[in-house]
Amino acid sequence: MYRFKTSQKTFEIAGVKVGGQPGELPTVLVGSMFYSRHRIVTDEKKGIFDTDAAEALIQKQAELGEKTRNPALIDIISSSPEAVIRYIDFVAGITDRPFLIDSASPAVKIAAIDYAKETGLEKRIIYNSISVETKEDEFLALKRNGIEAGILLTYTKDLMRSRAREEMVEILAPKMEEAGITKILVDTFVMDVPCLTPSNKATLEIKSHTGLPCGTAAHNAISTWNGLKKMLGKEGVKAADLTASLMPVFSGADYILYGPVEGCEYVFPAVFTVNTSYRYAARMKETIEI
Repeated sequence: MYRFKTSQKTFEIAGVKVGGQPGELPTVLVGSMFYSRHRIVTDEKKGIFDTDAAEALIQKQAELGEKTRNPALIDIISSSPEAVIRYIDFVAGITDRPFLIDSASPAVKIAAIDYAKETGLEKRIIYNSISVETKEDEFLALKRNGIEAGILLTYTKDLMRSRAREEMVEILAPKMEEAGITKILVDTFVMDVPCLTPSNKATLEIKSHTGLPCGTAAHNAISTWNGLKKMLGKEGVKAADLTASLMPVFSGADYILYGPVEGCEYVFPAVFTVNTSYRYAARMKETIEI
């Protein structure tokens, strides 16, 4: 396992700590809900969903988090302002943990943080995410609503170069800080399987050079792999998905967006195993300093 020479930043967001040296804190695990075609959602625009099923999923993830001590967060994905407000009300009422706001539409995310400010939830928001494509209206909305935590997505067309991801941090971190985001979580950007290695290398480099907490949605590598299910079957896809999500943990990632929350039953035990091993390695100083 690795130990970074650079002092590592640790942020506390609504009672949840993220960051630090590998082995110091459990990896924060984030499951997605209300995404497109999520089986519990019956109307994506209005935000109508099966509340009993949704609560059961949140509680199941929370129970695993209690057992493993891996903080269990929800990534709220929405396609309309009406829906995202309903989802925020529901998730905030079920759990006292921070939660992520996620949408392909900037208007939806802005509506979400406006509502969070109105209802006193702004300190529990993790904005997902800021990239080179983020426009000025989003930065202004973040500042006026007092959002402190956000994900810096190192999106780049230069997929296979880890240094390109670090360049995105250099460009975007100052802009985020100007907008009031003082708790920056770097997403080292995975789009497909070839991206996994440069993404993990970027985690090592960015933590080594800046000390910022890093993580990623490594699940994307498998969800975009056409033909894998036909080749290896449903169980093969699960194995590949779990492997992809573990790779960043081996590189010292501080958080993982592991995809649909239903996957918590195998992701939490797997990450807990790595965390336990790394915790003992840190105590015994069985580390490689970089």
